[in-house]
Amino acid sequence: MEELIRTNDIVLISFVESLLRDAGIEVLVLDQNMSVIEGSLGVLPRRILVAADNLDQARRILTDADIGKELEDPGKKG
Repeated sequence: MEELIRTNDIVLISFVESLLRDAGIEVLVLDQNMSVIEGSLGVLPRRILVAADNLDQARRILTDADIGKELEDPGKKG
């Protein structure tokens, strides 16, 4: 699995999940429970992951939906 987006925006997360699932791409959202534990501080972002084989297609879908600026920079790790 590869990270696609890291955000605290639950509306964006829902939108991304919907777009990708409609395209037949399985989505995994990590850190949902940690975000609940830390409260509403927004310190711990949620991460949206997709299979490595679907990463390019997922990035294209999000770019076409005009939310490409939210994508994780592939050159930026950790």
